[in-house]
Amino acid sequence: MEDSAVIEASLGEPERFAELFDRHAAVLHRYVVRRLGPDQAEDVVAETFTRAFEQRHKYAFDRSDALPWLYGITTNIIGSHRRAEVRGYRALARTGEDPVAVAFDEQVAARVSASANRGRLAAALAKLGRGERDVLLLIAWGDLSYEETAQALGVPIGTVRSRLSRARRKVVHALGGSNPTDVIEET
Repeated sequence: MEDSAVIEASLGEPERFAELFDRHAAVLHRYVVRRLGPDQAEDVVAETFTRAFEQRHKYAFDRSDALPWLYGITTNIIGSHRRAEVRGYRALARTGEDPVAVAFDEQVAARVSASANRGRLAAALAKLGRGERDVLLLIAWGDLSYEETAQALGVPIGTVRSRLSRARRKVVHALGGSNPTDVIEET
């Protein structure tokens, strides 16, 4: 059953909304861990689904996949945690320790080439404006398309493209010419 049908069914049977949590919570949790660290991830994901449940009557039922909508809610909540996010990137820049990589030690060996750039990448992410960082990370870590990112953030697709272009340019510069997509996807 498509997400939109689950949300619509939940209007009459609220317990049905739990199906969305089962489908999407793990993906959103990983995204939040990368943005804010593991300490805040559970709270942000819980708040995301609480807000989504409260706003489900406003959902655009012509959109079968609710993940972009949930990413949008998550990104707005992360915005309220922006200072913590920037502090986390600065700490990552100092220590070079990615909380996701630490949580998945068995994947560390595959990421050796990215680790050399991890600190510089974190510093570059901390310097990006919120809009640029949100677009870059929704596409790189959230694996959203440009269209889905535009939906998630409630902005035109042209804004997504321009923010992504600026973010990539800034990150490439900070990494001394390295491709930010390779580094971001590896971390």
